[in-house]
Formats: sequence, structure tokens, C-alpha cells
Amino acid sequence: MAKYLISFPAAAMVARDAELEHASRDSHAVIEAAKAAGVYVFGGGIDAGVPVVRVSGDGSVAEGGYPSGPELDGGFAVLELPSRDAAVAWAARLATACRCDQELRAFHFDPAS
Repeated sequence: MAKYLISFPAAAMVARDAELEHASRDSHAVIEAAKAAGVYVFGGGIDAGVPVVRVSGDGSVAEGGYPSGPELDGGFAVLELPSRDAAVAWAARLATACRCDQELRAFHFDPAS
């Protein structure tokens, strides 16, 4: 079993008003189905209202993230699944529910974690 990140950037969410309510309801239903199936690990959305900081090994804090990295925002779910095909199927369910494409990434397995 591998863990997969299914996510979308905030800019991809183009649903508005009533459609946004439907997307919220439908995406929560997919998450409940993932929980019922025993594949849900965790998920949510990046809180854009909390400033990003970069923390160094000495404990110093700098405003903002890595300057060369992409902005990290939007919603995500981490699911533990038996195959990439299963991950694609869950990503498709979330894409339908959220009304936007989803990015799919696999976490590298670390036996020490």
C-alpha cells in the first residue's frame, strides 16, 4: 500500500455561488466514502489566512516560503491505496466532486517513518 496526495491549487477552483455549495457537499461525500473504505489518511485545505514562514535549523524565522518554489495553496487529501490505478480512480472522483482537475502524486516510502 502506498500513500497518495490528491490536490488542487486554489486557482483551479472556479465554481461559484450555488455550484460551490454543491462542490463542497460532493467533495465531502467522496471523503466520507474514502473514510468508509478505510483508505483516508488525512486531508483539508491550506489556510491562506495564516502567513507562510520559513524556519531555519537555528530556529530563526523568515517571512514567506522558498522564493524559487511554487505557492502552496488549495485543497488536498492523502489516501493509502493498493495501486496507482486505485489512486487515479479516487482522484477522478474528487475531480468530479470538486469540479476541477486534481494533481496526483505518490509519497516515497520511508521504512523509518
